[in-house]
This record gives sequence, structure tokens and C-alpha cells, in this order.
Amino acid sequence: MPYNSKAFGIVISRLRVRKGLTQEAASGLAGIARSHLAMLENGRKTVRLDTLWRLAETLGVSASELVRLVEEESRG
Repeated sequence: MPYNSKAFGIVISRLRVRKGLTQEAASGLAGIARSHLAMLENGRKTVRLDTLWRLAETLGVSASELVRLVEEESRG
């Protein structure tokens, strides 16, 4: 299954909101710029592996769980 940036964005946005984090707070915890997180959430940027790992930790899931959720979202 190819990488789906839209599905990735939907999943991280959903997890971030469930955790009660703003983009500013989540991006700070993950060590990325808020604008970078916004572009990821909007599907306009492709995530790097190290960023995926930090986002997963910030959002309280494992990297493998995050990937699984994105795969599920991609399937519809």
C-alpha cells in the first residue's frame, strides 16, 4: 500500500485532538515547527521516519500503531 499523506494527516489530527493538544503544543513536544505539523495534517507534506516516531510518542501511540491507523484510514 503506498503512502497516503491525506490519511496520515487525518490520523495525527484526530489523535492530537483526542489528546487535547493544540498544534502548537503537539509540535513543541515533537520538536517540529507548528507550520510543519499543519502541513502534515493537511496532507501537503510527507512525513520523515524520525518525525513519525516523535509524533507517535507525542500522541501516545507506538510508531507501528500510528502506521496501522494510517493504513486503516487509507482503506476507508
